[in-house]
Amino acid sequence: MSPSSMNGKVAVVTGASKGIGRAIAERLAADGCDCFLIARSADALAEVAEAIEATGRRAGWAAVDLGALDGVEEAAAAARERFGRVDILVNCAGDTKAGAFPAQPDADWMAGFALKFHGAVRLTRALWPLLVESHGTVINIGGAAAYSPAPGFMIGGAVNAALAHFTKALSKQGLMDDVNVNIVHPGMTASDRMRRLLEQQAEAQGISVEEATAKSEAASGIRRIGTPEDVATTVAFLCDPAARHIQGVQIAVDGGATDGLH
Repeated sequence: MSPSSMNGKVAVVTGASKGIGRAIAERLAADGCDCFLIARSADALAEVAEAIEATGRRAGWAAVDLGALDGVEEAAAAARERFGRVDILVNCAGDTKAGAFPAQPDADWMAGFALKFHGAVRLTRALWPLLVESHGTVINIGGAAAYSPAPGFMIGGAVNAALAHFTKALSKQGLMDDVNVNIVHPGMTASDRMRRLLEQQAEAQGISVEEATAKSEAASGIRRIGTPEDVATTVAFLCDPAARHIQGVQIAVDGGATDGLH
């Protein structure tokens, strides 16, 4: 894609302090976007913002908890104050926990939905007027577990499925308001988060992390583990005006691991 087609657009990216979210922010900046970054860690966000500004693009950030309504409202207000407009919103924040169902407490379920699902819904609603004004784009980052129910990852699967349903419904609103809306489902992707999930799965199954990793790789049948940049490339394409006719779809970036049609 041509960087000029994205030049000067403003992208809000959640979960932008590391992993997939950071890769998405850096890719959008490379394609010409100014970026507003949201996550919990102020130090990590400042580092990403500095890296983006070193490329000549503008950056801003808010260190908040998107699992709480006041955190969402603070972040939305800060983005409006920093740039005055929003062309792209990427909801990437999430921290659902793996584990054996009988042992997972209610708090894990509530926290999983609070950040990844309710955080995305609330921030999208808060920024929707700006997205309508700019004829913008919303990309939600779900996960391949939305298609693959598993006893060791019920929370993540349920949250991702809910986010996919929200995305499809929102895309219908987007048709009325001229906002593009799609969702990307990463599969196994090398990141700190994947390491934590594998540690949780290993503990639940009573095996080592190395055994849990090998087991997951064998079950997926993929050629390699994905990278954050694999996801970022797909997101950048969907944000480009050339992809405007793609609306309300789910795209799996999982190396072919997901079985079945979707």
